[in-house]
Amino acid sequence: MKAEILTHLNDPGQLEKLYRTNKVNFKRAFSALYPELKGNSLADFWNERLNYETDEISWGTRGELLFVIIATLGAGLIAKLPAFLSIDEEFFFSRNIGFVIFPALSAYFAWKNKLSIPKIAIIVGTTLVGLIFINSLPNVKQSDTLVLACIHLLLFLWSILSFAFVGEARNNDEKRLSYLKYNGDLVVMTTLILIASGIMTAITVGLFKLIGIDIEKFYFENVVFFGLPAAPIIGTYLTQTNPQLVGKVSPVIAKIFSPLVLVMLVIYLGAMVYSGKDPYNDREFLLIFNALLIGVMAIIFFSVAETSTATKSKAEILVLFLLSVVTIIVNGIALSAILFRISEWGITPNRAAVLGSNVLILINLLLVTAQLYKVFSKKANLNEVGKTMAFYLPIYVLWTIVVTFIFPLIFGFK
Repeated sequence: MKAEILTHLNDPGQLEKLYRTNKVNFKRAFSALYPELKGNSLADFWNERLNYETDEISWGTRGELLFVIIATLGAGLIAKLPAFLSIDEEFFFSRNIGFVIFPALSAYFAWKNKLSIPKIAIIVGTTLVGLIFINSLPNVKQSDTLVLACIHLLLFLWSILSFAFVGEARNNDEKRLSYLKYNGDLVVMTTLILIASGIMTAITVGLFKLIGIDIEKFYFENVVFFGLPAAPIIGTYLTQTNPQLVGKVSPVIAKIFSPLVLVMLVIYLGAMVYSGKDPYNDREFLLIFNALLIGVMAIIFFSVAETSTATKSKAEILVLFLLSVVTIIVNGIALSAILFRISEWGITPNRAAVLGSNVLILINLLLVTAQLYKVFSKKANLNEVGKTMAFYLPIYVLWTIVVTFIFPLIFGFK
């Protein structure tokens, strides 16, 4: 998007066309470029236009609203399939929970980005492959490969969504970084929607109880079943049509939580040594340790994605750099614990999956940390960190495909 803006900088008509094609990405790319363009009359005009704040909420076009309503109803109906078809809920939701949300979101971005027929065919085809494969796996009650496939299938569907989000963009790295930012904004918006919905649910059920009518069972089996999958769909719609809603909240969250998480991690590592707990002999502790690692890495990526187009102070860069270094230490401990368990008790599907994930995360963290050091030393800018993150995302996708589709075959569905 940046290259296209620079190319058409003196062509008002083309700039307007670019803006209307994708308002969110246009604004983000233009904001990053504007410090270099100050003084250009057209650039100054666009800066004023893009930064004009209004209290009004944009509800998009009638077509967008209709699409969101249809997608919301479709997601709700998929969630109700066990009730309609007398399917075991545990079987259905453990394997198909991702198909309640992700296809609707992928369809939204495919429609919004006006994807070509071949790309739409890829999205539909890969989604169907995932649907058929996961529901064809043997219904074994204790199967590590089944659990791993179900978990990684969510990441596979998340990858398909990223393909729809990137669309026809020429600069894939920039668009992938925007996808990470979208995920952060979506978490914020969906959380707010769920909190508001929870309050409304409590009030509604409580009011009816006051007049002697118990609607709790009906409300949760119908309204909530449609409302839960609707939250991320509506959240996506709002973040795309009103980027200003969370555009200022998300960077603030990233700025506050990065140093807090850094302090927490340092204290936690010290407390771990004091407590005598270790991930080498305690399997549950190792699982929690890996969950902590993934969570902290997500915060680092979210922070970089939120601020890669903004000017950062040296202190903020230092916090991100130190957080990355401490996370590498956490990753090293987890990786050594996994290798220890494999050497002692042999390879299993779970250990192989965690080992592969930790190796990929370690390499990614090392690359990101090296770039952050360069930024801190003023040898590079923060955009390079974002490019490193975006470039590495397809590698995670490949590993997700391996664990989801190949592990069950390699380990004989154990």
